[in-house]
Amino acid sequence: MRRPLVFCLTPVKNEAWILERFLRCASLWADRIIIADQGSTDGSREIARKFPKVTMIDNTSTEFNEPERQRMLIAEARRTADPKVLLALDADEFLTANFLTSPEWESIISAPPGTVIRFQWPQIEKNVTDLLFFSYPYEIPFGFSDDGSEQEGKSIHSCRVPVPTGCQTVAATQIKIMHYCLVDRDRFKSRIRWYQCFEHLTLKKRPVELYRYYHPFLYMACVTKPIPREWIQGYEEHGIDMSSVNCDRVYRWDKEVLQYFEKYGLAEFRRLPIWDVDWGKIYHDAYPQEPTKAFADPRSRLEKVVHRWLEATQPDFGHYATPSIGRRLAHRCVQKTLGLLGW
Repeated sequence: MRRPLVFCLTPVKNEAWILERFLRCASLWADRIIIADQGSTDGSREIARKFPKVTMIDNTSTEFNEPERQRMLIAEARRTADPKVLLALDADEFLTANFLTSPEWESIISAPPGTVIRFQWPQIEKNVTDLLFFSYPYEIPFGFSDDGSEQEGKSIHSCRVPVPTGCQTVAATQIKIMHYCLVDRDRFKSRIRWYQCFEHLTLKKRPVELYRYYHPFLYMACVTKPIPREWIQGYEEHGIDMSSVNCDRVYRWDKEVLQYFEKYGLAEFRRLPIWDVDWGKIYHDAYPQEPTKAFADPRSRLEKVVHRWLEATQPDFGHYATPSIGRRLAHRCVQKTLGLLGW
């Protein structure tokens, strides 16, 4: 049996801050890299063109739709008839460098067709001197030994690869997928502001549900520790910088939220926890040639109190939280009452 080709499938929209690092790393393990670019204007396309393994396709959609873009990536990979393993990574995600030496890598790429490959997904952050991580108590299906199965999913936070009913699964334990989402916390907070607005508008999710879903990331200090050296050493030995962080002055998600404000008005979003930043300054930084614009906080006193309560109680809702029964009951009662009030 021929060795399968390993395809890296990656959607991109203005990821120049990290894309070169990602492509240098992915080029060490992928036979081919397919990028679906959604109208990048920050130099991402030019970066991608420098890498010989990259095939770039255009995602011309103006909407955010994960299943559509994943089907586009998978369809492009399937234009190659050879046996293939699909690994679907975002531009801020990296295989741990021990794939270079671990025998687990051969087990992954030789999995029978129809096998879903699951990975642990450590979240990477940075303090003054070190890269740190915490992990979730579950694994994510990032890989698939392709058998032609259809890709399905939801509009957001969907499986990136096919997961056929009753499929065989390989769970990697040594090789992981590092998510560099917290190396720039301002970028991360900008992104979850947008996520909450998007889900509020398109999925009609309640504010409390959105808060609880998106904020456990920020309360994981008790399980955060330095990353193992083997996770990045192999990359650094290839001359790849794995620790510096490029921070943008303006994040694209904030610009999209400003567009939501223009279209729907501020009051539409008053119950979402997005009012801890100076939107007037963000607007000025994003559009310095435009006249200054004020964005008054639209929240009532009660809504501000609810947001303070959500923040104060969020540590009890983390993945590793162990609040007392009394605290859990109290939180449940308050949240049920808030639900009756439209929260």
